[in-house]
Amino acid sequence: MRDTVIPTAADTVSSEPRMNRRQAAKIRTRGKVLDAARNLFAERGYDAATIRDIAKAAGMSTGAVFANFQDKAELFETVLADEMGDLLLAVQTGAPKDGTVAERLTGALAAGYHRSLDQLPLMQATIARSWFQPDDADQRSRVFVKPIIETLVAILRDGVGSGELRQDLDLPLLGRMIWEIYVSNFRFAAYDGWDITQLEPHARKQVDMILAGQLAK
Repeated sequence: MRDTVIPTAADTVSSEPRMNRRQAAKIRTRGKVLDAARNLFAERGYDAATIRDIAKAAGMSTGAVFANFQDKAELFETVLADEMGDLLLAVQTGAPKDGTVAERLTGALAAGYHRSLDQLPLMQATIARSWFQPDDADQRSRVFVKPIIETLVAILRDGVGSGELRQDLDLPLLGRMIWEIYVSNFRFAAYDGWDITQLEPHARKQVDMILAGQLAK
């Protein structure tokens, strides 16, 4: 009778498909391009950051950029997806666990401003392009934003559950309104030089006004 051979951990690891050098190099190249693009979009905005400049900042040719991304729009959209993921984390962790709904929402928005103000041109480019992009790109952008709005809706839902807010609220509508407040306030940062010390109390006043008619009797 043959002895039973029991596979070891080393056997299991060796049986897994390994990345070849070409695949590893492609991933490194893509990462360098994204890092360079993110920095230039954040510094200059969308229009002023050219593919040539992005390639130069990444230390490679424009051909290497186009080998990984179809065009600048796709590159920007990829950067945007990463940025929205980071913004989501900031909003989720910035909202205090306790406090009134207004306090929690303001904390979430303030955390978002802290995250985005250092990259104001990137946020401006994001807002501007949301008005001028193909329908399919717009739908993808909405997917990036949806989890952030859902986070705001969850805070509102907690307020309904605790009895602070009315039971008959249109939570998705309120969540979108608060997101729109967050976005619209960036114009004060861009054109009036507002920083977090001005944005946070302003956002709090806006949130208070929205919620004033939504409090439980």
